[in-house]
Amino acid sequence: MKERKDIPKLRLDRTKVSVAVIGDDSNEVEYWRTTSSKERLQHIERLRRLNYGVRATSRLQRVIRIIKPA
Repeated sequence: MKERKDIPKLRLDRTKVSVAVIGDDSNEVEYWRTTSSKERLQHIERLRRLNYGVRATSRLQRVIRIIKPA
């Protein structure tokens, strides 16, 4: 395969990669406890836009449920 000069060669910085066991949330919980409420909300918004793309609205939808007494 011919190497293109206009595309930079990607390299993995192995000092920035960590391996974890699935289900071990101890580091993750600690990380989110150290972030501010604003940072957590910004991350939720980013994930929402990644999942829904153009369909993401500017606000979260509110749902009202009316329950009739028995």
